[in-house]
Amino acid sequence: MRNDIAARARQIALTLTSWPSVTGSADEAGFAPKLARYLDQFDEVWTTTIPKDPRSNVFALKRGRSRQTIVLTGHFDVVPVNDYGALEPLAFSAERLLPEIVARLRRTGENPLALADFESGEFLPGRGLLDMKAGLAAGLAAMEAYTGDASLLFLGVADEEERSAGARAAAPMLLQVAKEHDLDIALVINLDAISDQGDGAVGRSVALGSVGKQLITAFVIGKETHACYPEDGANAAYLAAELLTEFELAPELAETSGAEHAAPPTALHAKDLKSGYNVTTPAQSWLYWNTLQHRRSAGEVFDISLMLGRRAMARAARKLTRDIPVMSYAEVAARVPHHDVARIAAEVAAHDGLDLPERAKLVTSAVWQASGLAGPAVVMGFGSIPYPAVALSDGTLEDAIVAACAAHGLASLRYFPGISDMSFLGQASGDLSACAANTPIWGSSFTMPQSAGYPCINIGPWGRDYHHWQERLHAPYAFDTLPRVLLSVIDAVAKGR
Repeated sequence: MRNDIAARARQIALTLTSWPSVTGSADEAGFAPKLARYLDQFDEVWTTTIPKDPRSNVFALKRGRSRQTIVLTGHFDVVPVNDYGALEPLAFSAERLLPEIVARLRRTGENPLALADFESGEFLPGRGLLDMKAGLAAGLAAMEAYTGDASLLFLGVADEEERSAGARAAAPMLLQVAKEHDLDIALVINLDAISDQGDGAVGRSVALGSVGKQLITAFVIGKETHACYPEDGANAAYLAAELLTEFELAPELAETSGAEHAAPPTALHAKDLKSGYNVTTPAQSWLYWNTLQHRRSAGEVFDISLMLGRRAMARAARKLTRDIPVMSYAEVAARVPHHDVARIAAEVAAHDGLDLPERAKLVTSAVWQASGLAGPAVVMGFGSIPYPAVALSDGTLEDAIVAACAAHGLASLRYFPGISDMSFLGQASGDLSACAANTPIWGSSFTMPQSAGYPCINIGPWGRDYHHWQERLHAPYAFDTLPRVLLSVIDAVAKGR
C-alpha cells in the first residue's frame, strides 16, 4: 500500500476538491455526511452535529493494537469561487481547469510566476485543493497505508474560513471521543497549507505551534459641527485617520520569536457612520485591525493597543486643542446596568445576517449611548472570536517529530504563520480574560470553548495564492512526500511513547 500512496493521495484530493463546499452553503452542510460515506473502509465512521448549526464534523477511526492515538485533522470548507469569473464552472475540476488557466494567463500576461508554475507540470489549480483538501487527502492516504500499532483518528471540520464553528465544537467533543473509545491521544496533526512564494523551502515545513489572532476594534466618537466651522467640533473621520496611521504595521504589535515574525497589524475595516451626504462632519467611525501573536496574552495585546490609541489621540489633541480620552469597552460597560448590557447584546445576537465585527459595533454603540458619556472619545475593544496561540510543551516529543520530518528534508517552524483551527485543539498559551471583558459579543454571538489541550503540530501541503483564482498546489510534494512524512511522524511518535 505504501508504494501506491502518491496515486491514492492524488485520487482522494481530486475527489474531495470536486465536491463543492463553500463556507455557509448547502454543499458545505452536506459535505460531512458525504465524506463519512466515502470513508466507510475504516473501523468506525460517524458525524457529530455543531450546536445551533446545520453543519457537522466527521470522525473516522482506524483502531490499532494500541490505545495510543494520533489525530489527523483539517477543514473541508472553502472560500467562494466568484473570483474565477468565466472559469467559475471549472473551479472544482482541477485537471479540466489547468489548461484553461494556462490559456488565460498566456493571453493576459498578468502573473508570469503562476504561468511558469502551471507550465512546469508541478502545480495544479482548483478551489480548495491547496486550502486544504490535498492535506486531508494526504492524511487519509497515510491512514489507509499505516500498518503500525497506533490508532489513527481522522477529524474533518466545517467552517474554518469564517468562525471555526467546527473546531470550536470539536474541541470538547475530541475529549469525549477519546474517553468513549478508550483512546490515548498523543498528538494532533493539522494538515493545513503553507503559502510559499519562493522555492518551496518554507512550505516544506513542520510547524510546532500556531500564531494566535485578536481583532482589535475602535469605536470613535467625534463632535459634530458644520463643515464651515470645523474648529468647533472634532471630526470622527480625522480621529480615525490618526488611529489608522498609528496602528498600520505598528512594530509594537509585531511579535518576534527568534527568526520568526508574527505579521504586524493591518486595518481590515475603517468607515465613518454617516448614512449620506450633508455638510455636517462625521459623528462616529468604526475601525478594526487584525493582530497576530506568539506568546502574548490578550491583556498584553490590549495594553499595547490602548497605548497606541492614546498616542494617536495625543497628536489629534494638539491639532484640535481638546483632549480625546481613549477608554476600554469594559470601562464604558461598567457605567451601564449589567442587565441592560446583556439585553443589548442578546438583541444584536438575534440578527443572523450580521458578521461578528458588525455586531460588536452595534453593541458598543448602544452601550456608549446608554453610558451617558459624551465625545470626543475612543472606545477600544475586541470584535470577533479570539484564536489563542498554541505551542508544543514536550521537548522529547518535539525532538522526535523534528527528526522524522528532517529525514524527508522538512524544516521546522515554531509557529504556523496563518490563523488555524490548531488554536482550539492544541496547547493554548495566554490568558483570554481581558478579551472576554472587552468583547461586546462574548457569550451572546459566540461561545468560546476551552482548548482541547493536546500536543498539536501542522504538516500540510504548500503552494501559492490560496483564496485566489490562481490558487495552486505543488503536487509532487502534496501527493508523494507529504503522506510519507505523516507516516514517519506517526511511527516516530508511536515508538517514543
